[in-house]
This record gives sequence, C-alpha cells and structure tokens, in this order.
Amino acid sequence: MYRVLPIAAAVALAGCGSREQAPVAQPAAASISRPSARDTAQCLADLRADNVAYRLLPDRDFGNGCGLAGAVQLVEIGVPVTGVTAMRCGEARAFSAWVRNAVAPAAYQMLGSELASVQGMGSYVCRNVVGTAGYGDRRSGHAIANAVDFGGVTLKDGRRITILQDWTSPDPQVQGFLTTIHRSACRRFGTVLSPAYNAAHRNHLHLENDGAHFCR
Repeated sequence: MYRVLPIAAAVALAGCGSREQAPVAQPAAASISRPSARDTAQCLADLRADNVAYRLLPDRDFGNGCGLAGAVQLVEIGVPVTGVTAMRCGEARAFSAWVRNAVAPAAYQMLGSELASVQGMGSYVCRNVVGTAGYGDRRSGHAIANAVDFGGVTLKDGRRITILQDWTSPDPQVQGFLTTIHRSACRRFGTVLSPAYNAAHRNHLHLENDGAHFCR
C-alpha cells in the first residue's frame, strides 16, 4: 500500500559531488519552466499506481532560477535508496521505475544477488553547470530538482558495486551489469552522463528527466 506523507519544511539538499564540466559535446542546459498541474497530478497518480510511497513537497521559489515545483521525496520504491532528497515528480517516476525494473532485475540476473540498497549522491542543489563555452551562468538540472546522481548499489550477498571503483572493472559480469543499467537509463532519462563523458562524472551517473536525448 502506498503512503503519501505531506511535508511543510524546506529541504536541505545536495547534488553532484563534482560540478558538471562540459566537453565539446554538450547536453542541453536545464529548463526552469514549471511542470503543469495536470502533468504533476498524472505523475503522482502513476507513482501511487506503482505502489511508490512519497512525501509531497511544497513548491518553493528560492530565486535566481532555483526552486521546487511539483516535487516529491521518495519514501519507498521497493528497494532502499539513500542520498537523495527532492525530485520533480517526473524525475522521481523515471528513477523509481529504472531502479525497480532495470537495476534490480539486472543485479539478480547478471550478478546473482538481489539488491540490498541503492546509493544516490544527491538530487536538488541550487547551482550552475560549470564548464566550457556554451554554458555561462546557466543552471544545472539539479537546481530545479530534475536530476539525480547514482553512485552504485549494495547487494544482499554483501558486495558493493560502484561507478567509481567498477566502471572499468575487469570482471565481465560487473562490467556487463553497469553497461546494461547505463543503456537502460539512456532509454528512460533525457540526459545521462557517465565517466565516459568527463572526469567530473567519474563517480556517478547523472540522470536528468529533460527530454534532451543526450547519452554519454
């Protein structure tokens, strides 16, 4: 049974441990446009239909292109997730579906163990994308809670698989697992940035629900 828990306090938050530094090929900058009330209502209904428990967060305008609109905090998606806070509902829907329908099955089928937990590395934080020409002072997707950073997983057999330590693992099963979930993420999120993109993403996958069709 899903649970919807209202929350009235502001969210204290963190995003990518390293700022995104764009090379020549660049994803689109974050859109600051607000999701419509209809889209948010449908998204919340989708979460409930999938038995995802969440806290509905109040809309907040923090100024300078940062804020929360149609945002939730995931409570229960079937697998414990740490290190994430506010996410736009569409981002939360994509992330929870990816974990439950792609990451968890891949871990069981390719690594022979169920997931014990998923480690996030932040979602909302008010900051810019900092990099080469073409970005300037444009806000990151994290500034509108439309991005989440995925650091790795812990398996029930005790193993921990991380982007930082295992992206170039010599173990073909581990390599296959990370390749599989990266490809799956590229089908579910608009922008996916990995260690193959640049050194700023050496320890995580940046997953953003922006419709950009940019996968590296």
